[in-house]
Amino acid sequence: MMTRYVLAPMDLAEVRFAVSPLNELALSLKSFRDPGRNPLHLNWIRETQAARAGLDDEVLLAMTNDRLWLPDLLTSRPHQPLSHIDQQLDALADVPPRRFLHDLAVVHPKGLPAAVSGRPSSVRRRVVAALREYWEACLEPYWPRLRQLLEADVAHRGREMVRHGSARMFDGLSPTIRLRDRVLEIRLSTSKGFTRSTDGSGLTLIPTAFTRTAMTPTQSTEEPHVIYAARGVGTLWQPTPPVSTRALSALIGRVRAELLAELAVPASSTELASRRRTTPAAVNQHLRALRDAGLLTSDRSGRSVLYRQSDLGEALVTRSGTGDRRPPAPPHPDTVRG
Repeated sequence: MMTRYVLAPMDLAEVRFAVSPLNELALSLKSFRDPGRNPLHLNWIRETQAARAGLDDEVLLAMTNDRLWLPDLLTSRPHQPLSHIDQQLDALADVPPRRFLHDLAVVHPKGLPAAVSGRPSSVRRRVVAALREYWEACLEPYWPRLRQLLEADVAHRGREMVRHGSARMFDGLSPTIRLRDRVLEIRLSTSKGFTRSTDGSGLTLIPTAFTRTAMTPTQSTEEPHVIYAARGVGTLWQPTPPVSTRALSALIGRVRAELLAELAVPASSTELASRRRTTPAAVNQHLRALRDAGLLTSDRSGRSVLYRQSDLGEALVTRSGTGDRRPPAPPHPDTVRG
């Protein structure tokens, strides 16, 4: 099957990119349902196993089917370059209940699972609550890492377009995508295609870490967008190499020395606790002490507080001899092969 977007001249000149937390949440459910389908995410699956124990599994599994289709309403086009998950989930909670059930029925044509059957407004409420809990438990702690990867991909695609033109950029998104004479063709294997013009609607390209192929809406009434696999996903869940903190440990203690060295890259207490297999409360005690001493700074990102080394903390790490073995920064997109 093939979906074709006929690009208006202005649309071709003004192709937009966006990063969508809701898309990552939805697409990650494929790995949640069938971890072996995409082995790149097995480390993340293992790390979040305990956090998944209290989730509404029945609803989360009902968001996909055996072919790993998803409702269009979970992968809709974002209207901002970088959306916030709370805004997206609030918008999802405002979707008309019958539209909500219609999109679920497209995924389950032989009948809705029991978890998403019943009064439409009640189903919608339960689904949104389950997705919010899933985000907070399994994705929010890793969102800074995911967002950095996705934003690096967007920057790379922008450079490709400037240097080599739109056709080269589109051809590089996926082997199943090509641009010919202002017609963007996306070859599909899981749903019926369609042809429509983007005139008046534009086209948005959305990178994701959770798919290996290109995706488009299943219904032509959805706003035109293409979801494609971001570059560098193979590095996303690689464990952080150990750093030498011997000298710094003698000064402030081993745990705080390791945390300070690790926070060359911003992270939340939840993410740090997950890496260390301990509780956020235990980590927070050390983070507050380091921040009160002027070695860390903190900034709020949505519901999370991200910590990172202050200038003083960075200088202390460097001078104590740990700076030359800090965790590596994510690869530059021009050097990564997806």
